[in-house]
Amino acid sequence: MWVNDTLNVNEKGHLTIGGVDCTELAKEYGTPLYVMDEDVIVQACRSYKKSFEKYYNGKGLPLFASKAFCCKEMYRILAQEGLGADVVSGGELYTALSVGFPAENLHLHGNNKKPEEVKLALQNGVGKIVIDNFPELEMVDQIAAKLNKTAHISIRVKPGVDAHTHDFIKTGKIDSKFGFALETGEAFKAVEQALLCKNLVLDELHCHIGSQILDTEPFVTTAEIMLDFIYEIQTKFNYKITQLNLGGGFGINYKQEDNRPPFDSYMEAVSAALQAKASALNIVVPYIFIEPGRSIVGESGINLYTIGAIKEIPGIRTYVSVDGSMADNIRPALYGAEYTVVNATQAANSADFKATISGKTCETDTLQENTLIAKPAVGDILAFLSTGAYTQSMASNYNRTPRPPVIMVKDGKTRVVVKGETYEDLLKLDV
Repeated sequence: MWVNDTLNVNEKGHLTIGGVDCTELAKEYGTPLYVMDEDVIVQACRSYKKSFEKYYNGKGLPLFASKAFCCKEMYRILAQEGLGADVVSGGELYTALSVGFPAENLHLHGNNKKPEEVKLALQNGVGKIVIDNFPELEMVDQIAAKLNKTAHISIRVKPGVDAHTHDFIKTGKIDSKFGFALETGEAFKAVEQALLCKNLVLDELHCHIGSQILDTEPFVTTAEIMLDFIYEIQTKFNYKITQLNLGGGFGINYKQEDNRPPFDSYMEAVSAALQAKASALNIVVPYIFIEPGRSIVGESGINLYTIGAIKEIPGIRTYVSVDGSMADNIRPALYGAEYTVVNATQAANSADFKATISGKTCETDTLQENTLIAKPAVGDILAFLSTGAYTQSMASNYNRTPRPPVIMVKDGKTRVVVKGETYEDLLKLDV
């Protein structure tokens, strides 16, 4: 009925998540509210782990892309399920380390890392630092020398693959701030320079071609290109790259028509391509990393709002205002993200009322335009589905709006994993 099978309608006609009534969640915790189903997260983690065992004989590791959703509890779940994580800032790294997450299973990303972030990573034994540009290559080498450390690094490569996604989230093409271009020879020069650095060990090549990709072909093409590059490095330098990170970008169901393939299908197709290409080149398939983020947490989450003003403009549209906004979900404003929206209070009724859902910030704050929901009333609870990725992590205090809490649901029980902010919290850093 919905974009995933974790949501249902109870005998009261209310939307439920993990067996918990969404209207009761709104009463207990208030709105806006982030709600995440822990079982969905765990199932996704295990699906990726099992696919590595099935297609790579366990010679690989999924790394959760922390930018999708970062908090202490998320790292505890990841550690419990045996996944690694990629972090893109000192803050994400610090959060992971704060709960004892194994540093050797962390990869530090970023196109403009600060020296203190690199220092924090090296001091704590982070498994990999992903190099994004030439100045960074030199900086990491120098910091490692000062700390008397050896930095294990990866070179981020732009393979030039068009991932057929939104222009804002295409990261594998030549015109991108991320990484070294393969087609210009820049990536080869980066490898050459890295091999000359005394305090660096080049273990891995990395690539990432975009986000919310719903077909396997771009991943297969990318994997073949990267293996060709590994072969070229081995041939010209007599140096073996033993690890390959193929990034993330696996799509999820935001709307019913998205029809994402099973996550296992990505792994099967890419594995077959890698094995065939490696056999043709007479090289060993490297240890494989991938970086799923959205596909682990996206479908686990919903945002709950309370409907306030309903304003009909005859012949034009009906605005349904909620107590949330672009402050708690910037994605619609940022790149026109679309969601399935459900009137959680009237979930058993037909979704035949066309509404434009508006937020409460002092902006033209459209959360969803001309979407169909069950006829709304003031006080009804509205749910946005598949919001587990990139909503809470991109939230802001615009208009001095406190950020909502995050509630985790498991086995019909709830717990707070991120506390909601108060007005007093907004003043804590003011002088």
